[in-house]
Amino acid sequence: MGRAEDDEPPPKRVKVSSRKLGDLSKSTLLTDPASCSLNDLMARPLVCQGDDEVIGAKGVVKKVEFVRIIAEALYSLGYNKAGARLEEEAGIPLQSAVVKLFMQQILDGKWDESVATLHNIGLMDEKIVKLASFEILEQKFFELLDGKKVMDALKTLRTELGPLCINNDRVRELSLCILSPSQQVLTGMSGQDVVRPKSRTKLLEELQKLLPPTVIIREQRLIHLVEQALDLQLDACRFHNSSVGEMSLLTDHQCGRDQIPSRTLQILQDHSDEVWFLQFSHDGKYLASSAADCLVIIWEVKLDGLFCVKYRFSGHQKPVSYISWSPDDHQLLTCGVEEVVRRWDVESGECIHIYEKNGLGLISCGWAPDGNRILCGVTDKSISMWDLEGKELECWKGHRTIRISDLGITSDGKHVVSVCKDNMILLFGWESKAEKVIQEDQTITSFVLSTDNKYLLVSLWNEEIHLWDIEGTAKLISKYNGHKRSRFVVRSCFGGLNQAFIASGSEDSQVYIWHISSGELVETLAGHSGTVNCVSWNPADPHMLASASDDHTIRIWGLNQVKMKHTDTVSNGVHYCNGGT
Repeated sequence: MGRAEDDEPPPKRVKVSSRKLGDLSKSTLLTDPASCSLNDLMARPLVCQGDDEVIGAKGVVKKVEFVRIIAEALYSLGYNKAGARLEEEAGIPLQSAVVKLFMQQILDGKWDESVATLHNIGLMDEKIVKLASFEILEQKFFELLDGKKVMDALKTLRTELGPLCINNDRVRELSLCILSPSQQVLTGMSGQDVVRPKSRTKLLEELQKLLPPTVIIREQRLIHLVEQALDLQLDACRFHNSSVGEMSLLTDHQCGRDQIPSRTLQILQDHSDEVWFLQFSHDGKYLASSAADCLVIIWEVKLDGLFCVKYRFSGHQKPVSYISWSPDDHQLLTCGVEEVVRRWDVESGECIHIYEKNGLGLISCGWAPDGNRILCGVTDKSISMWDLEGKELECWKGHRTIRISDLGITSDGKHVVSVCKDNMILLFGWESKAEKVIQEDQTITSFVLSTDNKYLLVSLWNEEIHLWDIEGTAKLISKYNGHKRSRFVVRSCFGGLNQAFIASGSEDSQVYIWHISSGELVETLAGHSGTVNCVSWNPADPHMLASASDDHTIRIWGLNQVKMKHTDTVSNGVHYCNGGT
């Protein structure tokens, strides 16, 4: 859920952080800050009716906090009179008198007074006081420079900012502005720009983020809580798989099972042997499949959702076990079983180049993110990198890979992922040379990276699929089971809206789908008559899933309620494609 931004408000709609003195005065104060000293304000703590009173069935919501959040929401929406009336009627002010005085001093540019008030707000953390003071005095410094008061700015830098000892590097960077007071942007010692002064309203917003929420309530806090509640409802929804439609605050969110692709919409029958691998292009417009018949087929996804053959790639002498789309989807790598890797042009259907190593076979392939280099696993357990013309750029020897045709390259180009031992996955940086290892208790049969490079899905010999978080130190975060595997390699994939699901093939001829967060098995798809070797979820359509089977077919799965409009259908609504172009 994206956070909604306010449209430009009309003149009478102003936010709390940008309220002028007249707007601030509309909210009820227990005392008038202009009519009493700072000591008087500090002597009168924030007095609220029923400080300890809780509301709601669970007894966890404090009434005072709830009312203050509602008041802030009213002011943020521009309903100043309603906000002031709520404060007055509830006897619960949004901000204490001293905090309101502090906010007004910031907006008025009374820097010395605001720093003095800050020290008397009652903050327990001295570091926060210093950080906030630094922000205020930095604004004072810049405004003095803009007013051509260079000596006063220098005095502020030396006698006020420097003695805080909170950010010495920043102080040195600010000193550059003294040397070039008219230059709007300077490059600081850290390499970042030293930006000229921000608006006072922006300063106040940053101070609101810095100070504890008990002192100043965060802007749009109520909206944030509501968005958080909606996100939690989405996370709890086991079938949420559509961005169509809006969530309502008036009802709890709940999707039905009909959001999961579970109906066979089309059966593709152009392969003459077991279909081993398939993968959608990144834009979802094509599907590539490979089989034991040594053939690779490119299928085009039409606007009506039906598939037709675009090209048949022949040339491999052995069954084709792996496919990898180029980052721009214009080219395709195909790998025969311990044979060669071929690079194809998707538009022309021509084989552009063949990659091979004398006396050795290639077992896996993948693209560098720039699309100008390819990587291949080799039968001698090394990984080689070539340029597009076939010049070997680098070869990492040793136990870098075994004879499993999976190879992952993170989209930032920093890491290569491979199975280096039967039960071990290696993540190594080809530039940093850093290595990270994931060790399983069982033999690994296949793996796949998530598109955001944060997660790794590992299929194991013991009929389990493990989800690993590979950011930082690798952590096993979830396990999935229920599918069958005893003899063959069956592959799994991420998919659905925001990759909220996991799908896997199975030796019992079915496709299994789990909800990634809960681990719940949400759907089992029957239809194939042989082992389902591989599955691929369309990255551009969360309602489209493809599966490849030993029964020589590919099934395209979609939503139950979809009514296909086409010719050459059979009575169950399934469209068969055999040789269509």
